[in-house]
Amino acid sequence: MSSDTSDIPDQVADRVKNVRVEDEMEQSYIDYAMSVIAGRALPDVRDGLKPVHRRILYAMHEAGVTSNAGHRKSSSVVGETMGDYHPHGDSAIYDTLVRMAQDFSMRYPLVDGQGNFGSIDGDPAAAMRYTESRMSPIAEELLADLGKDTVDFESNYDDRTTEPTVLPAAFPNLLVNGSSGIAVGMSTNIPPHNLGEVVDATIALIEDDSLSSLDLMEHVKGPDFPTGANIVGRNAIKQAYTTGRGRIRVRAEYEIEEGERGDSIVITEIPFQQNKSRLVERIADDVNDGTLEGVRDLRDESDRNGVRVVIELKSNANTDIVENRLLESRLERTFGVINLALVDGEPKVLTLKEMLAEYLSHRREVVRRRSEHDLAEAEDRAHILEGRLKALDNAEDVVETIRNAEDRDAAREALEAQFDFSEDQSNHIVRMQLGSLTSMEAAEIEEEYEDVQAEIERLETILGSQEELDSVIVEELRDLKEEYADDRRTSIIEDAGTVTDEDLIPREDVVVVLSEEDYIKRVPTDTFSSQHRGGKGVIGSDLKEGDRVSTVFTANTHDYLLCFTNQGQVYQLKTYEIPEMSRTARGKSAVNLLDLDDGEELTAVVNTDDFGEDEYLTMVTRNGTVKRTPAGEYEDVLSTGIIGIRLEHGDELVDVEVTDGDSDLVIASAHGMAIRFDESEARSTGRATKGVNGIKLREGDTVAGLVATHEGDDRALFTVTENGYGKRTPLTEYRPQSRYGYGLTDIKTEERNGNVVTVKAVTDDDHLIAMSQSGQILRTVAGEVSTVGRNTKGVKIMDLDDGDHVASVDVYTPSDDE
Repeated sequence: MSSDTSDIPDQVADRVKNVRVEDEMEQSYIDYAMSVIAGRALPDVRDGLKPVHRRILYAMHEAGVTSNAGHRKSSSVVGETMGDYHPHGDSAIYDTLVRMAQDFSMRYPLVDGQGNFGSIDGDPAAAMRYTESRMSPIAEELLADLGKDTVDFESNYDDRTTEPTVLPAAFPNLLVNGSSGIAVGMSTNIPPHNLGEVVDATIALIEDDSLSSLDLMEHVKGPDFPTGANIVGRNAIKQAYTTGRGRIRVRAEYEIEEGERGDSIVITEIPFQQNKSRLVERIADDVNDGTLEGVRDLRDESDRNGVRVVIELKSNANTDIVENRLLESRLERTFGVINLALVDGEPKVLTLKEMLAEYLSHRREVVRRRSEHDLAEAEDRAHILEGRLKALDNAEDVVETIRNAEDRDAAREALEAQFDFSEDQSNHIVRMQLGSLTSMEAAEIEEEYEDVQAEIERLETILGSQEELDSVIVEELRDLKEEYADDRRTSIIEDAGTVTDEDLIPREDVVVVLSEEDYIKRVPTDTFSSQHRGGKGVIGSDLKEGDRVSTVFTANTHDYLLCFTNQGQVYQLKTYEIPEMSRTARGKSAVNLLDLDDGEELTAVVNTDDFGEDEYLTMVTRNGTVKRTPAGEYEDVLSTGIIGIRLEHGDELVDVEVTDGDSDLVIASAHGMAIRFDESEARSTGRATKGVNGIKLREGDTVAGLVATHEGDDRALFTVTENGYGKRTPLTEYRPQSRYGYGLTDIKTEERNGNVVTVKAVTDDDHLIAMSQSGQILRTVAGEVSTVGRNTKGVKIMDLDDGDHVASVDVYTPSDDE
């Protein structure tokens, strides 16, 4: 810049600065970048909205275009927004309005559109003069209590009116609907989530602010996209929630349909933000250029009921190969998570906990300011009502004073002087009608005054206690969840494309042995050859001195097991995680597999592969309590275990069976009694409940086991006693009775037999794996034990040494090639 300023007037020269061009360009660019970042591209962490979204909703709110009003031309909404709040062009505003109305773009649309608002095929919306719109009901929750001084306002672009700097936001919209945007040098891409899960996580954080992002994942399972589909793997979700960044693989939902001319791959859900029409075109291009072989026909059968893209395969095509090639090329997309939002006006990458914590801070401020506003109004109203009540008590004198005054001002001054009314009270009194002096009106005023005082007390309690304020937020969140929450649309599936330990372990049946001192091992079942009944078996475990076998069961190495303990806890265990050892080995400590307390033992093991729809886990305790709970409530088991049943003091869990809702239950006691009744007599209850009485027990008797059966079941009840004796009796001989009776005699428990250890339902071909407390194990065929009636002694199953007893028994069904 020239330093010659001789021809510049003095008053102008005083304002001229000599600066370097590069310095001015740098500062100007920084100012521009920050303007874009804070004013256009990034959402506010508090309400999850960019300025344009916030201004559209506020303009609709001010114009009365709410969910219970009629639709209004979109051009009118755009004009109001642009004229008063957002002077950046109508196309930017309308594009934003359109997206807020698309149910394939927004998990919970904020605008209720009428007309053509585009499609998942990438079709554009109709011009704004043809479409109509209004706020959706859930959008009104973002603006609720806006008129109660809950948020700050600022002048609009021309200082002609004001607009809110942020909305009150009754729910965490940033997580619920997500956001995406590109600023200068940075971008954000926050996925949408399920409202119910986010609300649950928010409430959990209110109740325990020490929870980490991983803890909150117990509630927020992962993103929930409006188009459904599947998220592949959980590691990326974990990374995104704990660091604020991650790359989530999203896979289309499809199924294989068999046909006479060949299989068909039918796509029913596509990844979020994928153009369906373009997807079909690219698959067709792959077929035409030979990249994808084996496809006979490709059709898009989608309609208003949902997506349906049919890929028909040739009769000689390998379905698995075509499926894998589609997954590699077209049916998966990566969603790059960047949880970038404005915190106090500055961009920040946030973890899951940080996003919820920032929202909670905002919501607490909103509820506090709302309560202060309501309190001030209530106190003002109480003050007026006090004046009215005082005037009613002195009605004649008040009327006389007003009548004697020359005008309203004189009457007001006289009332203030004579009755000590405030200015507000005297103003109200001189405007009162004579009809308000009736006794009925007085009663109504007194009733209203009591209500207002109660409201004042409630609001003061909220403002005086953080706990009370949080309880208000929790209650409002629960109401909102009940109103708007829905089921997840996006499933989370395991990443089958990666090799895990499980893939390297052969599938084989094993016997698992656990001792009282928590030594555990697995041994292949073919290690134990079948013997005739009455044999001694072989050494199954070399136990430490003083240790005894507590549990034995059979499983497959790839089974996922639910392990129930006598204390009512449930643990999840993968069979292949149990160390494989020789037949005579002691085993290894189970401390790294099962977090068992002292005295806690496994009493039942359930294979999760046995679960089906509408099935239950039915449990019985030592004192005769029976409980049924839907199997689905045991899907998510923590590493530290979860409560399977809430036990009375001194009671223990004995056995667990999978039932289908129409089964009969047979409960057997240690003293040889058994009762059979319909499982529906024990109503289904939650996981952490106690259950109901199942069988009456005489003094000293306890429950030994549980079997599930049904009418026409041709299996037999195999009863085993502690001294190694047992018998096999058809289940049909146990007639159904009502719940909570003594039942029928099952086996004679005399000195020879001892008490019953367990009961199992068996066929002739089933094998029994019996193990004694000292570690002897016997495998025998159930059919070797003759079928006898009830109330008999049975025969010797296992020859035991003196002082040894049967510890545990399980049923094993061998494969055809064994």
